Amino acid sequence: MQILDRSRLATLMVREQADFVARHPRAAALHARATGSLLDGVPMNWMIKWAGAFPLYVDVASGAHFTDVDGHDYIDFCLGDTGAMAGHGPAATIAAVERQMRRGITHMLPTEDAIWVGEELSRRFGLPYWQFTLTATDANRFSLRLARLITGRPLVAVHDRNYHGTVDETFASLADDGRVIPRRGSIGPQVEVALTTRVVPFNDLDALDRALGDHQVAALLIEPALTNVGIVLPAPGYLEGVREITRGHGTILIHDETHTICAGPGGVTALGGYDPDMLVIGKTIGGGIPAATYGMSADVAARASAMVPYEDSDAGGIGGTLAGYALSLAAIRATLGEVLTAEAFARMIPLAERWAAGVDDVLARHDVPWHVTRLGARAEYHFMPDPPRNGREQWDHGDFDLERFLHLWAMNRGILMTPFHNMALMSPATTRADVDRHTEVFEAAVQALFR
Repeated sequence: MQILDRSRLATLMVREQADFVARHPRAAALHARATGSLLDGVPMNWMIKWAGAFPLYVDVASGAHFTDVDGHDYIDFCLGDTGAMAGHGPAATIAAVERQMRRGITHMLPTEDAIWVGEELSRRFGLPYWQFTLTATDANRFSLRLARLITGRPLVAVHDRNYHGTVDETFASLADDGRVIPRRGSIGPQVEVALTTRVVPFNDLDALDRALGDHQVAALLIEPALTNVGIVLPAPGYLEGVREITRGHGTILIHDETHTICAGPGGVTALGGYDPDMLVIGKTIGGGIPAATYGMSADVAARASAMVPYEDSDAGGIGGTLAGYALSLAAIRATLGEVLTAEAFARMIPLAERWAAGVDDVLARHDVPWHVTRLGARAEYHFMPDPPRNGREQWDHGDFDLERFLHLWAMNRGILMTPFHNMALMSPATTRADVDRHTEVFEAAVQALFR
């Protein structure tokens, strides 16, 4: 079994970085200019995590490809970290947005699109009532507030190594001794997370039962499969057990399907026939236009409605003047109705299977002790021989330097991967040729590292 030579990795990284700089003079000039007005030269701080000496600058994006300002074409497997899962500029979404912009962008009143979208979300996910926001972060935040209101309980629970956007209570992880601590990298936590949050390992029903046992937890907010730390799939029976335990303790179960929508038109929830009390999904559903939503069972809806007086509905900490605005609802209707359809997933998922099979074949032929995991139209490889069982196990096998090298190697050969780990996402516009090109580039990287 192959062992990574760290000195060879460092040498290759220097070479690839020099090649990147040489190939992107216009991006380099733009980045130098950006440092004069943007913190760290980027419009959002996580953009500094891209593997190059500076970020790529996009000129135009269409479908599953984009071209940078230096004229290089890229196959995009990042797709805006799910925000562009529908592909860049889907025609139906653009047409709907153009029509709505001429009819009014926002006016604090509903349109018929909202009804269509609510009905479609109910059909896909099984929950009868829906509300809208601009981001999944807001949808998660509002769902937690409602859960605390209707249960009268103060705490929330999440999985270890979770990610649910920038919700304060979710920036929590487990220390080696089991204490709840702020997640590494948490910037200025609002309050001590141990006062707001219980954290449990993924795939550990006993730990979950203990965490909820004193009936102080209002809501358990989960991804039905971890994705942001790396794909970690639920063990057989785990999600059924989560539902039974939360119901037994009177804890509201919230599924965050923002990334796991890759499993199919109704995400993991519909695929497994699960019945959470609430469900959140964002970014993907707007085809690139900011949009998100949260749904709820009839029981949760009735309890929430009864406890929020109309006179307080505008200042209760839920919603904003652009939440559910006309433009975003037009985008959601077009994206769900015409782009991210069941037929589209029937094309996308086999492409992810092909991507995973190609990577797995390379690893097997070169005797590299890594593992490939797939969830619907999304797949990735882990730097470990077996699939991770929980977020901590995946985190402990991370290798930041190796990730950066592989991402940079791919970028230098016209492929963009998600910058945070080794994940690829298929869109309706992705092709078999795109997938096979990744396999070719990935094998060349493995050969360079382990020859």
